[in-house]
Amino acid sequence: MIFRDLIGLFHNISFHGRFDFSYDANVFTPPSPFGAWVILAPVIGSQIVTFLVQTFAREARGHGVPEVMDAIYYNEGRIRPIVATIKSLASAISIGTGAAVGREGPIIQIGASLGSTLGQIVRMAPWQRITLVAAGAGAGIAATFNTPIGGVMFAIELMMPEVSARTFLPVALATGVATFVSRLFLGIRPAFNVPANLLVDHAATLTQLLINGAIGLLAGLVAAAFVRGLALLDSLYERIGNGYLRHAIGMLTVGVLFYSLFLLNGRYYIEGVGYAAIEAILMGRLGAPALLLGLMAAKLYATTTSLGSGGSGGIFSPSLFMGATLGAAVGASIHHLAPGTGPDIANCAIVGMAAMVGGATGAAMTAVTMLFEMTRDYDIVMPTIMATALAIGVRRLLSREDIYTMKLVSRRHFVPKALHANMFMVRPASHVMRNDPILLPVDADFSAFLRDPAYAGGMRHVVVTHGERLVGVIRVNMALRRGLEQSYAGVRGRHRAKEFHHRPRKRRHVRRRLAHGAPAPRW
Repeated sequence: MIFRDLIGLFHNISFHGRFDFSYDANVFTPPSPFGAWVILAPVIGSQIVTFLVQTFAREARGHGVPEVMDAIYYNEGRIRPIVATIKSLASAISIGTGAAVGREGPIIQIGASLGSTLGQIVRMAPWQRITLVAAGAGAGIAATFNTPIGGVMFAIELMMPEVSARTFLPVALATGVATFVSRLFLGIRPAFNVPANLLVDHAATLTQLLINGAIGLLAGLVAAAFVRGLALLDSLYERIGNGYLRHAIGMLTVGVLFYSLFLLNGRYYIEGVGYAAIEAILMGRLGAPALLLGLMAAKLYATTTSLGSGGSGGIFSPSLFMGATLGAAVGASIHHLAPGTGPDIANCAIVGMAAMVGGATGAAMTAVTMLFEMTRDYDIVMPTIMATALAIGVRRLLSREDIYTMKLVSRRHFVPKALHANMFMVRPASHVMRNDPILLPVDADFSAFLRDPAYAGGMRHVVVTHGERLVGVIRVNMALRRGLEQSYAGVRGRHRAKEFHHRPRKRRHVRRRLAHGAPAPRW
């Protein structure tokens, strides 16, 4: 609630010149009395953000989630307490002054920072502190979007190295409490208003499912462009050594872009979180295919530039924006070409939102669950599952890393992309060990061993011995004996080991002869 009020304060100061905390992100920003000078609002904001980040907490730069994941996997869940304060101020200024970023990434990092701080004040084991970090992150996103289940799924898919009763229950409790407190101040309504006819029973036809699949494929392409575009612009802007100049240049282009959209269409559209445009699409007030595709491209550039040049904010809301515009553009185009054949434009937009979020973040269950909770429409679940799966598949073909792990990989910090059960922690060694090794003396003939039908089979473990001593263990594919039944390999353990161990000079000499085309010698 405090973070939202800060965004409202900086937004009203930057766009309207008044000291006021009230701000509804689901309503379009009215024309600024500053006219074209509003272009400078994000530039001025960029200087304050750069000062805060470079002076107090460099972790506050960017969209925040990679830093939380880095702390979980590489710092035992330790996050500096000052990060929560600086992230709140820096992100509120970025969003309020017009940067095309979301407010959920900062909330995730703020919540994770608070959980980590508590875990450092009270002496805890690392796994307990990490659980608190995940709980704070899940609680933050649950409170932001009014999606308690989505918050839990987000923590499970992206934040928790371990999923068990001891880690799941604290996360579920935190997201539930955060949602309850958020609803006390913000109400129980979904994050976006949806048309009444969307919340009725409607069975999807085969044609509609194919259209939803196409939306998923296109969303995967856009998600890959989003991931790689952010990495590219981040590296390009890093070439500008001065952080203040770098961020000012990036935000000047963003200011010019959203003011150009205002001159052309009467709305700023892409500044801030972009919820107003999403709700306009869902309510049927924005449906021109060309405009929708233009807004998607503009948001893609504005978001990657805002973050790449040094801004502070999330990528979740921009992903929703791009997914809604892409899905609605596909739905509107089909209605123009063949009226009455495709799904409702609002349905296409919601499917696009889930597919884009899932494709960019790799969090499939989170995307589907959160879109269901946002719309309260159960019938939208099946189309969003299909589209999200296709989007993630296409994005993985074009970009192995998602929007979160790409930044960590550039630091050579790798995090697991899945949770794997360790069977060796639940099964005794006697249940998984091979208890049929083959004992062979070191001077045994390898060809004769392969031809022996008693040893037929697949991969076998061979223990090589020399008297009472263990020489080594090798794995042998016994299927090789089929091709060696009439051949003689001439391999004997003792002779080979002796020749190669005691005559390195001769071995180097033979290599030189072979390199010049000489026949191989017989030893």
